[in-house]
Amino acid sequence: MIDTNVHLFQWPFRRLSGDTPEDLVAQLKHKGVRQAWAGSFEALFCRDVSGVNARLAAACRDQGAGFLVPFGVVNPKSPDWEEDLRRCQEDHRMPGIRLYPSYHRYPLSDTDFVRLLTLAASRRLIVQIALSMEDPRTQIPWMMAMPTDPAPLGPLVARLPTLKLVLLNGAHWAGNKNSDVVALCQANNVYFDMAKNEGIEGLEALLAATSPDRVVFGSFYPFFYFESALLKIRESDLTADQKTALTEGNAARLLLERES
Repeated sequence: MIDTNVHLFQWPFRRLSGDTPEDLVAQLKHKGVRQAWAGSFEALFCRDVSGVNARLAAACRDQGAGFLVPFGVVNPKSPDWEEDLRRCQEDHRMPGIRLYPSYHRYPLSDTDFVRLLTLAASRRLIVQIALSMEDPRTQIPWMMAMPTDPAPLGPLVARLPTLKLVLLNGAHWAGNKNSDVVALCQANNVYFDMAKNEGIEGLEALLAATSPDRVVFGSFYPFFYFESALLKIRESDLTADQKTALTEGNAARLLLERES
């Protein structure tokens, strides 16, 4: 499996099992993962974005070489974010970036965010957007971060055909009647992870709303138990080809398309 949605280091509000790089790598390998795309929980609140990305790159290199693939953070509302983007690609050799708009407090219609996507596309970087992190019902009341509305991305991705976009921790794609969300689900350059996809026949509904070629495996480990992602696949009525595409084929192709 290729897990496109894991995080290193400590969740700010409680300790999680597997929240050290060593434990995370050991647990994922034990479960059959051969590659994991890693962001950093430090990205949510730390102002020193450059330091966050340097520590992430070092941990992936030192604790998970050939296994952990670092996805650095860029905050388009921070000073000199263009330099952070450059460092992610040129200094740390990252294939992509991971964005947290709900914590960095910008909508997906923000002009700086649009410019960030444009520059990332020109650099052929994969862009992952975490639409949510924690359920609002369990958040500390004075530190709320509500889920991000994905609708503004619909017309935006149509104008950026070379952009490779992966939406993490989204839900309710199936049955959504918003025309911009429907356009997003149909866009060939947009991928969806399954971490927060729930409900009876949830994976089948996600594949039907999007495409079997654009859904990728994401566990959101260590925030979620890894076994919950495995259970979704085991309980789904998917063909062998669909399972292979979801668990590794689509993510592997996405990396190859970026490099070609």
